[in-house]
Amino acid sequence: MKDFDTIVIGGGQSALACGYYLKKLGLSYILLDDQATCGGGWLHTWESLTLFSPAEYSSLPGWMMPQSGNQFPTKFEVINYLCAYEQRYKLSIQRPVKVTDVFKQDGRFSVVTDHGNFYASTVISATGSWQHPFVPTLPGIQEFAGEQLHSAAYKNALPFRGKRVLVVGGGNSGAQLLAEVSRSAETKWATLTEPAFLPDDVDGRVLFNTATAKYHALEKNAKTEPVELNLGNIVMVPGVKEARNRNVLHSAGNIKALTSTGVVWDNDLTEDFDTIIWCTGFKPALAHLNGLVSVNEKGHVALKGQQSVDSPGLWLVGYGNWTGFASATLIGVGRSARSTVTQIAEYLNEKKLTNTTV
Repeated sequence: MKDFDTIVIGGGQSALACGYYLKKLGLSYILLDDQATCGGGWLHTWESLTLFSPAEYSSLPGWMMPQSGNQFPTKFEVINYLCAYEQRYKLSIQRPVKVTDVFKQDGRFSVVTDHGNFYASTVISATGSWQHPFVPTLPGIQEFAGEQLHSAAYKNALPFRGKRVLVVGGGNSGAQLLAEVSRSAETKWATLTEPAFLPDDVDGRVLFNTATAKYHALEKNAKTEPVELNLGNIVMVPGVKEARNRNVLHSAGNIKALTSTGVVWDNDLTEDFDTIIWCTGFKPALAHLNGLVSVNEKGHVALKGQQSVDSPGLWLVGYGNWTGFASATLIGVGRSARSTVTQIAEYLNEKKLTNTTV
């Protein structure tokens, strides 16, 4: 069968949440995942990565994540949960299937893949961002003769033992990779501004509750009290706390260019490095939608709710707050998935009524 009410492009946490609600409403659907196995983007993260929150704050709709033996669930515990989730609900998934293009003709979508075309009345794009790492375009970046990699390609610190390593990026990934690599390599940290750290007792639970309170207040057009917590600051997970104890959580400043052997700092001093690790974030992976929508400089698509303005019948889920509050998190994506699938059911009913009356 290659003709459905809805096709979900993706097989990670956002796609699974959408699949849960699609099955619950009895719609015909398929998830098309370009990975060889279950686990989504978590398959490609570094080995020591953990969640910021305990299991009860990290669950998809319908089934709580099993308790972890650690303070926070590990990468491998999350992957096991995602794999068990799709089996538990017997979600309809085909993999590996790579979607290369999506186009719309006569009110229906054609999804072009390396396994032929699939067809649907509606499409949910839930590909996340891990496939689209961002590296800033700095002068000399092509001249650097050493090793460069993005955090998306980092697995562990073993390859960098005894090397001079520059970690670039002042967010959570930068702090965590600096903490890990600095145990076995000579490291420096480059950040745009001075890194800011959350209090030791603040984890994902506090951040989610704070963000939720702010979200509801904005929904009601209420005057929000100043939020004491900056939700973009670095969470003090155990590895980062340990690095603080070793006195390595210090930024050396910002870099403005690269040379063949290293970097040029903002103060015009140069320094040599063997490896540069870019912890500079990601942009939404939306190349498959190039024929349907316009993408702005942030990598975002014009939406009304989660539905595309340019191409009605197309929804985007899980790319960040612009596609639904906390939609890029395990606990937050359920709300966006439920809203999207509800809207899809209404859209299909309206389409059916229109076709009946014509």
